[in-house]
Amino acid sequence: MNEPSDALTARTLVSVTHDGRRDDVAVEEPLEIRVDGAPLAVTMRTPAHDEELALGFLYGEGLIDGPRAAGPTADFAANVVEVSGPLLRDADSRRFYATSSCGVCGKGALEELGTIAPPVGPGPRISRALLADLPSRLRQPTFERTGGLHATALFDVHGELLLLREDVGRHNAMDKVIGRALLDGMLPLAEQVLCVSGRLSFELVQKAAMAGAPILVGVGAPSSLAIELAGDRGMTLAGFARGGSVNVYTAAQRVRDG
Repeated sequence: MNEPSDALTARTLVSVTHDGRRDDVAVEEPLEIRVDGAPLAVTMRTPAHDEELALGFLYGEGLIDGPRAAGPTADFAANVVEVSGPLLRDADSRRFYATSSCGVCGKGALEELGTIAPPVGPGPRISRALLADLPSRLRQPTFERTGGLHATALFDVHGELLLLREDVGRHNAMDKVIGRALLDGMLPLAEQVLCVSGRLSFELVQKAAMAGAPILVGVGAPSSLAIELAGDRGMTLAGFARGGSVNVYTAAQRVRDG
């Protein structure tokens, strides 16, 4: 659900005083995700779009394959979002704790993560110049006020911004975009491009692959595991997209000169 800008700002920003002046800072609070009343995961996030975050998280873990009813509990201050089950597979033995920097921790071997992300489809082709320019098209109003948020954006192959979410956690920003796309019937993201404002980690590649995104580009560097997983899933992974240049690490056939 899209919130009015004033309500959104009230939840995502607080003012602090230091050295005789006031600054806006991004809010970071825990969110517990429950499925049919049972606790499943806790993540440190920037409040707003919590239903999207929960659904995107569950989709990225292969626990749901379509929209589910989701919403805050009656006591909103409890920072709990309820999602309707059932899940596609048993998650009773899996307990997740996510922080704003590390993503989902304690999940087991990385090899297990890779097995649930299917190969992506052929996807579109995009010009190298446009791919390099996409991060400059990120509109980050809360980052501009705080300097403390990551962003994930969804673009079409012509560079039109379709969707953007900000969060203190880069993985949360990705989950919010995927959750919104799930609710809007846009998955799989077979003809779109995902763009992130920072580095490219394994978990971001996994989430993008689960969403069927053929192209993922970021401002920062990829990790070795991110490159390995992207190559294995046939995803185009591009990093250091800045100043008119971009490095393409995998599936370069989707990137054309010009």
